[in-house]
Amino acid sequence: MTNRAINFYAGPAGLPLPALERAKEELLDFAGTGMSVMEVSHRSKEYDAVHEEALALTRELMGIPANYKIILLQGGAHLSFGMIPLNFLRGSHKADYINTGNWAEKAYKEAKLVGGEERVRLAGSTKAENYARLPKKSELNIHPDSMYVHFTSNNTVEGTQWQEFPETGGIPYICDMSSDIMWRPFDVSKFGMIYAGAQKNLGPSGVTLHIVSDEFLEKAEAQDLPSYLRYKLHAEKNSLYNTPPTFGIYILRNVLAYNKSIGGLKAIEANNRRKGELLYGCIDKHAGFFKPFVTEKADRSLMNVDFFLPTEELTDMFVKEAKKAGMVGLKGYRDVGGIRVSTYNAVTVQNVETLVQFMEAFVKKNG
Repeated sequence: MTNRAINFYAGPAGLPLPALERAKEELLDFAGTGMSVMEVSHRSKEYDAVHEEALALTRELMGIPANYKIILLQGGAHLSFGMIPLNFLRGSHKADYINTGNWAEKAYKEAKLVGGEERVRLAGSTKAENYARLPKKSELNIHPDSMYVHFTSNNTVEGTQWQEFPETGGIPYICDMSSDIMWRPFDVSKFGMIYAGAQKNLGPSGVTLHIVSDEFLEKAEAQDLPSYLRYKLHAEKNSLYNTPPTFGIYILRNVLAYNKSIGGLKAIEANNRRKGELLYGCIDKHAGFFKPFVTEKADRSLMNVDFFLPTEELTDMFVKEAKKAGMVGLKGYRDVGGIRVSTYNAVTVQNVETLVQFMEAFVKKNG
């Protein structure tokens, strides 16, 4: 297709074209059923094949050990913010939260509604600096009696990303990876739980991926919770306790199958790093015109790149002229302003090359 927009929206975000084309081809007749996948029972053998393939591809691409469960739920990361403390912070259990941005702060606030200030502790924060960097190792206060340490791997709003995960002294991680899940390979075995809304790097909104170790799942104490809020129940029912978001899981399967076909996470990481080199290279080259939001280069995100132009007028002009050139989603988050470029997995190197060419021309014309 020649009229596809170059999509830099922060989420819901762009999807790989082959995954969408596959859906287009099968939309009215899925697996020979004479029906759309949206019309087929979630108990049917046709849908079950998609469900199992999505789980298997997730395990294969991420190298998830056999002693981990994969759970697909609705509700987004917002539901997980509350479900996690409801399941794992019962009684006298305590946890540490690292606050590095808008969504990390929301997770911390939701947990405090369950565990209170005494049991849900702030292990580190850069809020006083508008989250323009990540906490340093020396600034973190991890308590040895914590059941888990929660952090957000990539901060979508502010454009910071943990290139190396924080040290916890062996205490399990729980990590919100909504905006950088599967951007590179990493060791899943260090995590008690990973969760991620699909709508940035994996698929459409409406699906949330959870990866949880059997050992950590056993610590859940939730028999008095409403059934849907129990992680153990969803794990036992293979994410089929209730009707799952079948079309979302179908698109997730398509995206994961495409990711495998192009070489998996190693190939995806190489593309992501190249996009970062191009975009940050242009920003740094024109440092007098483009001002990065993130103050520490080591904390720069390869998924969300925030920067400012000299004036609001130039910012508005940048967004409008980019849209005329076929590029959308570049307006910064309302609490930050400026420009935000979201370069998730589906954004190609060629897309970023096109943006950089536009940026170079914009500086030449307006700098």
